[in-house]
Amino acid sequence: MRIVVISDSHGNYSALSKVIDRNTDADWILHLGDGERDLDRYILANPMMERKIIHVAGNCDYNSLSPNSFVLPCLGHSIFFTHGHLYGVHGSLERIKAEAKKNNCDIILYGHTHVRFMSCEDGFHIMCPGSCSCPRDGKKPSFGHIDLSPSGIVMNIADV
Repeated sequence: MRIVVISDSHGNYSALSKVIDRNTDADWILHLGDGERDLDRYILANPMMERKIIHVAGNCDYNSLSPNSFVLPCLGHSIFFTHGHLYGVHGSLERIKAEAKKNNCDIILYGHTHVRFMSCEDGFHIMCPGSCSCPRDGKKPSFGHIDLSPSGIVMNIADV
């Protein structure tokens, strides 16, 4: 199973559509917030993709009716994903880990920082895919992908 992870498109429809259009074979496309309007525009232009896309609200998704977090069970794993601003991800991952544990999740995805991050710690696979449009780490815009199989979990962050 392939899951594509996008975050922080911030009005850059071109970047968002480039990532999704190159990954239409993904089983799921998860958007971690701050780009809900870009995503809505994409879905209007590509309605068949809507069934594959799940998104959460970011701190810049004003007046959003989307949830702040989501739990997605997949092949014996559970993914907790959120934008991250409500969990203080700039300073520490302890609050987001506690929430994932409370929800029996072993994979954590978050955005908000615009900085790529991947780690396996405390029993969690953790990823921040960076930003697909405006990174803050001196690297190119990026997105993530996760491959789940009976053999395990493989995560990677790729340039847009």
